[in-house]
Amino acid sequence: MATDQLLAHNVFFTLKDRSPAAKQKLVAACKKYLSGHPGTVYFAAGTLAEALNRPVNDRDFDVALHIIFVNQAAQDAYQVAPRHLEFVAEGKDNWASVRVFDSVVGQ
Repeated sequence: MATDQLLAHNVFFTLKDRSPAAKQKLVAACKKYLSGHPGTVYFAAGTLAEALNRPVNDRDFDVALHIIFVNQAAQDAYQVAPRHLEFVAEGKDNWASVRVFDSVVGQ
């Protein structure tokens, strides 16, 4: 991968406790620990869009995280950053599954 390509890091969390409060707690933790990392071009975190229930919609998640990094090096640094590690330690007990989709989105 070229070093100048944007990298999209999309993470989909399915929770053990699927209550609205638990979902909002995870969104808040995403914002607290995962926003503002060096090399971030775009950050967003939110819950499943309940109103969108078309046959093509994957609805097997509760919270989605979307971060676009300037390149893979920025994403690599994010993975080992103390705030990212705190996020994982704080939340992992309530994660039933975590699916990560990384893709090159710019050149």
